Amino acid sequence: MAFAIKAEVVDPRAGTFVFVAQKTMYGGKLIAEGDVIFVFASENEGGQGLIARGVVTSAEATPRKPGVERQTPRVSVTIRRTALAKQPLGRAKLKAFSDWNDGRPETELNFKFYRQATNKIVGISDEAAMFLGRFF
Repeated sequence: MAFAIKAEVVDPRAGTFVFVAQKTMYGGKLIAEGDVIFVFASENEGGQGLIARGVVTSAEATPRKPGVERQTPRVSVTIRRTALAKQPLGRAKLKAFSDWNDGRPETELNFKFYRQATNKIVGISDEAAMFLGRFF
C-alpha cells in the first residue's frame, strides 16, 4: 500500500521531510518504514499541492491522551525525498472529480484530501499511486 500526506511544507525542495503528530485517515495509521509516500504541500498553508515522492525512513505512532475517548490516530514520519513533481496537481485540478462512486484515482484523492480539508496522512489505492507516479 502507498500513502500520501498533505501537510505544511516549509521547504518544498528539501531532501528530507519531517512531520510530527500528523492526523491519519483512510488507513494512514498503517504507514511504516519503507513505504512509498507522495507529499502534497497544503494549499491551506500556502503550498501548491503535489511536490514530491519519497520513502518513509521512520514512522512512530503518537501515544493517545489518557481519558479522551475519541481521538484521531496520529503518526510522526520522516521521509527521504526520491523525486520532485514535474507538473502540478492540487485542489484546483482535483475539484472537478466529485462523483464519489466513479472509481477514478483523481476522485479518490479529491475525496481523501479535499472533502475534509484538514492536513493528514492517508492510505491510497494502487491505482491512485500509479496515477500520481505520472507526475514525476
